[in-house]
Amino acid sequence: MEQNIFRYIWNYSRPEQVVVVFLVMVSMIPYYLAFDLPKQIVNGPLQGQGFDTPGSTQPFMQLSFDIPLTNITVPLTNGIELERLPLLVALSFTFLGLVVVNGLFKYVINTRKGMLGERLLRRGRYVLIDRILRFKPGRVAQMKSGEVASMVKDEIEPLGGFSADAFTQPVLLGGQAITALVFIFVQHFWLGAVAGVLAVVQVAIIPRMRRRLIFLGRERQLTARELAGQVAEIVDGIQTIHANDATNLVRARVSARLGRIFKIRYDIYQWKFLVKFINNFIAQITPFFFYLIGGYLTIIGSLDVGQLIAVINAYKELPGPMKELIDWDLARQDVQVKYEQIVEQFHADEMIAPEQQSLDAEVPAGRLDPLATQRLTVLGGNGVQVLDNVSFAVNEGDFTALVGASADGAPVLGDVLGGQVAPSSGTIMLGDYDVSLLPERVTGRVIGYTGQTPFLEADTVLSNITYGLMRRPAALPEDEEPAIREHRLWSHRESARTGNPVLDVDADWIDYDEVQPVPGREHLIGSISEVLDVVGLGEDVIGFALRSRLNAGEQPDLADEVLALRRALSGRLAEHDLADIVHPFRPDEYNTEATILENLLFGVPSDAQTSADDILAHPFFEATLRDTGIGAMLFDLGWHFATDTVELFESSQGNPEMLQWLTQVRPEELPAYQQTLARTTPGGVAAAVREDVTRLILLAFQYVEPVYRFGLLDDARREKLIAGREALADRVPADLRGRLQRYDPDIYLNNATLADNILFGKLNRRFVRAEEKIDEIMRTALRELFDRKPAVRDEIMTVGLSFYVGPNGRRLTQLQRQKIALARSLIRRSRYYIFNEPLAGADPGLQGRVIRSILRFLSRQTPRPGVAWVLTNADLATDFDKRVELQKGRIVMETPARVEGAAAVV
Repeated sequence: MEQNIFRYIWNYSRPEQVVVVFLVMVSMIPYYLAFDLPKQIVNGPLQGQGFDTPGSTQPFMQLSFDIPLTNITVPLTNGIELERLPLLVALSFTFLGLVVVNGLFKYVINTRKGMLGERLLRRGRYVLIDRILRFKPGRVAQMKSGEVASMVKDEIEPLGGFSADAFTQPVLLGGQAITALVFIFVQHFWLGAVAGVLAVVQVAIIPRMRRRLIFLGRERQLTARELAGQVAEIVDGIQTIHANDATNLVRARVSARLGRIFKIRYDIYQWKFLVKFINNFIAQITPFFFYLIGGYLTIIGSLDVGQLIAVINAYKELPGPMKELIDWDLARQDVQVKYEQIVEQFHADEMIAPEQQSLDAEVPAGRLDPLATQRLTVLGGNGVQVLDNVSFAVNEGDFTALVGASADGAPVLGDVLGGQVAPSSGTIMLGDYDVSLLPERVTGRVIGYTGQTPFLEADTVLSNITYGLMRRPAALPEDEEPAIREHRLWSHRESARTGNPVLDVDADWIDYDEVQPVPGREHLIGSISEVLDVVGLGEDVIGFALRSRLNAGEQPDLADEVLALRRALSGRLAEHDLADIVHPFRPDEYNTEATILENLLFGVPSDAQTSADDILAHPFFEATLRDTGIGAMLFDLGWHFATDTVELFESSQGNPEMLQWLTQVRPEELPAYQQTLARTTPGGVAAAVREDVTRLILLAFQYVEPVYRFGLLDDARREKLIAGREALADRVPADLRGRLQRYDPDIYLNNATLADNILFGKLNRRFVRAEEKIDEIMRTALRELFDRKPAVRDEIMTVGLSFYVGPNGRRLTQLQRQKIALARSLIRRSRYYIFNEPLAGADPGLQGRVIRSILRFLSRQTPRPGVAWVLTNADLATDFDKRVELQKGRIVMETPARVEGAAAVV
């Protein structure tokens, strides 16, 4: 990276800088003229100089230049003769015109500066991320993700603003300051000398005082970066922190670091405002001399009033540019320091060459078999040899088990084969080629790697599984809308101007020819389904689908199949003697397993943007409850519900098992409910304040008799709630009618999950393990449907594959993350597969089943690939062709595995 920030800015923004500097220099002309006009207006039309007799005229737009310290005037134009009033109007409108022109110059200059700065900032951020992608694994291991993110996001941010000002700001502010000084000198030499001397003093003193601010700013930046790294560590290690009761230790460390940041920032404020005081004092003392000396000169007749006013007005424009020039110099030093720190942090002696990551990198025509290590040695972080002079080869078609404990180096050998660790000495060969010199276009296709701690993007399951297939963007469709195409072309031009790759992220990047077992776009979901079954994740993805939502308008055929499953569910339940396990939604019945609110609304919001709160907040809802008398009934029910709840809380303080069932009220809400109960009585809704009425009715909405068993819902109240349901349905206003889908056995509920659509009711809590039983019945029905209609399985899998996994897959279990990583490797056709304890921590029996399933799957691939599977459990190595054992970093045994195991796999 370029070491000098000015050279970096100039190299990548020279044409734009030249244009902006030219505009700045041109803008000085109207800027100067705006200084002179007030003097002409005051001395001419206002004071009447030159208008001694009626009908006298003075030239308008007569331009001349007075040479300082002489009486010589250089005329530029003769102007137009105008009388006093027309001249006042003409000069005033000229002043207004200059204001507009100066404003337009500022607008154009600032807009171009902003665009220039943002382009350089975009280039800078891309360069940093590009360097991270080109760092070798050992260099990345030395970096903290939080600190790196802070540098890319925040610390380089000032570079964008300064890049726009690096050359233009000195020209602009210097030009404005010099213009104001020149104008003052033209009006009176000694007033100009006073202004010039004080400006020099200001420029000489203030920057020297601000050097300490630069040092403090550097310290603040470093401590803030360390804080970002510490916060990232807290988030990543939150489970370990809780498991070791280390929360208070973490708080102490954070508090100490925050205290250090506070001390630095406090010092900055003290020094910053001292500098500001001195700067303001120097800036404000100059008018004192103007009033004193200028007033004296005006009294003795050496200076007219118009000139004095013009000088004072001109000086008003001087402190601003002077202060901003000093600020610019401070920013220059600060940004240079930050830039140097970023360059230092992103420096690496060895990096992956850009050509190795090119989309068009040349693919070698030579032999790529076997994948071998030659005299390989790897040193750990503490300098201890982890692998010692290891020579080993994986041939295409060989299934090899690398057996050894973590301390013996087997996982490190797997990392080396997968390109995750660089050897300290020795070579990794792929046929005739050194792997370190091959482009990633080759290694990324030929070698598939799965490790112990898989990385998952914060995206869908589908995106994570196809991650290894995303190689090159496909061509965009020719029939694309003109507006979209124009925006895309503009985006491409901007990318090229800022050194970013012209690659369309919205295009289809998947290489369908590399999909296995069946290549092709139309077979992608089917192939993924097969791979998921191989790794044992198919049922999990179907579970994701059952918990997902489906828009019937977008997939009407699948919605019809779900409705068919809904209609057949009652028969299946009867076959299993579970006819009463579900309370279906019926319009003329109160569903005892649903809340009062669910019974009243008798439906779900029609889209994700609408919630039940939107309906409750509508005026019609309150009016309906009031008119039907349901509001008063719910107030009474809520009062008794709150009373029983508060009493249970008070009597169950030493019984955590009881407290876990009291979910309707949080402990911190108890005081509010106690106050509400003290102010209200049953049947007293009319006398209660609105806040208390709302609190008790909202509590009543949550009531479910089989859950709380307070005996608050008798048959009469249920009948009244059913009548209220109908009243609400009849009175729904037009603006809400389309936002609520009522329960109808023949209509798919867009904002309910697939499982809820099939169930179409509430589970009976009297049945033990009701959820497990109904889930198994649903899955059995789905499997039968898949057997009859395989295309439906692909549709269901598509819904499940759209499940969002969260940052680094945190919405999934560790085993699910590991299986997704395995599926990511298997869906891509490779010549070698490196599995480095991909199921670490899983049950050995499960590991054995998955290993056998994967080896059977890969055995069907033509040609059969080479496999190296790192195992710490030697009992799992029986299904491989070859077994290699490592001890203390060396290969101690290389033997065929049991023949019957290998035969069983094939």
